[in-house]
Amino acid sequence: MSTSSVTGSTQEAAAAPETRTRSLGIARNLGLVVALVALCVVGLVTAGDRFASTNNIITVLSLASAIGVVAIGMTFVITGGGIDLSVGAIVALASVWASTTGTQAMAEDVGWIVIVTTAVGVGIACGVINGVLIAYGKIVPFIATLAMLASARGLAEIIADRKTQIVRDEAFRDALGARPLGVPVIVYVFAVIVVLGWFLLNRTTFGRRTFAVGGNVEAARLAGIKVQRHTVYLYALLGATCGVSAVMLMSRTQTGSSTHGLMWELDAIAAVVIGGTLLSGGRGTVVGTLLGVLIFTTLTNVFTLNNLSTSVQAVAKGVIIVVAVLLQQRLANRST
Repeated sequence: MSTSSVTGSTQEAAAAPETRTRSLGIARNLGLVVALVALCVVGLVTAGDRFASTNNIITVLSLASAIGVVAIGMTFVITGGGIDLSVGAIVALASVWASTTGTQAMAEDVGWIVIVTTAVGVGIACGVINGVLIAYGKIVPFIATLAMLASARGLAEIIADRKTQIVRDEAFRDALGARPLGVPVIVYVFAVIVVLGWFLLNRTTFGRRTFAVGGNVEAARLAGIKVQRHTVYLYALLGATCGVSAVMLMSRTQTGSSTHGLMWELDAIAAVVIGGTLLSGGRGTVVGTLLGVLIFTTLTNVFTLNNLSTSVQAVAKGVIIVVAVLLQQRLANRST
């Protein structure tokens, strides 16, 4: 057998798993699309024009935008082999810090961008602390981020004195409360972050390193990747998305509150998991996360329109998560 034929066979064998994984990813996303369409059909049948109205669709997209931005950041962390339970608390702290009297007074002199910068800066700082504790302090991600959850929520309550802070900066409210073509600005921001997230994960060295770190830490280290530094970057990125999400909430509710983002860590993780990102790391999909967020938001909207209790919603979400994980395991076994 010639050398060229052996080389060709080797390349084909190496490409086979990648092709199979790509095919499974396409099939998984198609399945999510089918699930989303099915939910929309249920909404149309049970709620009729109330579900299909333009206002309701915009409401669904607005609700999906804030949690969706956090879920995009969570996709990177989970793909890199981590987890973060503190995202909701970080959103609350960022919103409170950015809506204090001092921050808003500064915004009147400098511009509303100060509010945005403060929120994103607080988010990044919290993410860096998480990353340093995990990467250099060798603390398990679950414990480190659980500690941040308690600390950030508590600090938000102290700063706000357990009161809701009103965003009074008119320029901020006008800029981020605008509705170009009838669609809120926050929906456009979410769309931009989805595109940027997809590009960063799939078309850059940063994304390839994220897959490598999540797939096999030791192999990534031997390949020359600064694993600890990259881990800090991942958590800082998630912190930044929490800051952006806080700005979205502030623009939609006109408030900063220590109660913002309650239970968002579970919603974000759930959306990422049903979207097809492996909890064990090494595989992630921004498109799947987007579909997961839309599925959960649409589900909540259908339940709300039909006056079903939040308890029933919680049960439905739990069932969806379990089914998604079981499907993940089966797909993972098929791809190996």
